[in-house]
Amino acid sequence: MIIPVEWTEEGVKMLDQRLLPTEEKWLMLKTFNDVADGIRDMVVRGAPAIGVSAAYGIAVGVKNFVGTNVEDLEEELDYICEVIGKTRPTAVNLFWAIDRMKRTFQKAKGEGKTITEIKQIMIQDAKDIHEEDIESQRLIAKFGGELLDDNSTVLTHCNAGALATGGVWGTALGVIRGAVDQGKTISVYADETRPYLQGARLTAWELLKDNIPVTLITDNMSGHVMKKGMIQAVVVGSDRIAANGDVANKIGTYMVAVLAKQHGIPFYVAAPLSTVDMNCPTGDDIPIEERDIREITHMKDIQLAPEGISVDNFAFDVTPNEIVDAIITEKGVARKPYTESLRKMFEEN
Repeated sequence: MIIPVEWTEEGVKMLDQRLLPTEEKWLMLKTFNDVADGIRDMVVRGAPAIGVSAAYGIAVGVKNFVGTNVEDLEEELDYICEVIGKTRPTAVNLFWAIDRMKRTFQKAKGEGKTITEIKQIMIQDAKDIHEEDIESQRLIAKFGGELLDDNSTVLTHCNAGALATGGVWGTALGVIRGAVDQGKTISVYADETRPYLQGARLTAWELLKDNIPVTLITDNMSGHVMKKGMIQAVVVGSDRIAANGDVANKIGTYMVAVLAKQHGIPFYVAAPLSTVDMNCPTGDDIPIEERDIREITHMKDIQLAPEGISVDNFAFDVTPNEIVDAIITEKGVARKPYTESLRKMFEEN
């Protein structure tokens, strides 16, 4: 069972995913700045895991507050949230967690709680966010697993497994694990997911640990294996889903979705409702993070591209809702039109 981030009395314990699959190293992050750095520097990644980590970062920051005035704590909380909020702009779970923790503080303050009580309340709410995320994954696995046929092969892009969430199931890999738990025989093609190689390093590592058959391919092989009839479904995660069902996910997802459409292969997105941004009308409104060009020009310290070459390193792209066959959430499976099905899920939530 993989739990990539945990709360301890000493600080936030985080598996350093930058070192996988060759080294399993745990970091102890004792301040909110340490947690912010961990999110920004990809120690932890994946929208649900970022949300959980953000909540824990706020909790450890509040825990470390040494003042005795609630108003001063509120000012410190605003600063903590500002720092953490600047780490990863695309993953909406980050901002969802920040907003929830702020609401938790305001409720406790309004009830006249002491600083000691507020600290404990906020730590507990961060733990609750983590537990709720794992339960959401379990339900996504159940609903999504029902969509996959027995004896099928699934293509997945990036890593939307336990490492990308609070742990245990994952979202896209949760769907695969759910199908296996339902007694189905499932195999997986994992594309490498350049430039950060989350598929090669992380998805392959997770599936091997679970003894789920997995074959690694380069990103530019996906069309070939689809054309050969080797793929029966595509399942991916998401970092933000707009109200109309447009899906922001790791760069290259749009390409895979277009290929799936061309070959008549269902394209599924698995994500908790915390990833759905109902305040974001369409994918055009989703901010796209751009990362360090060295992720493309170098492999660790080995230079791959000519010095001085112009580079774009977009971390995400947006897949339009019309080529998304279903969005799998903890409330069930949403289908087109997503403006209606997703809104209904929130109304029932």
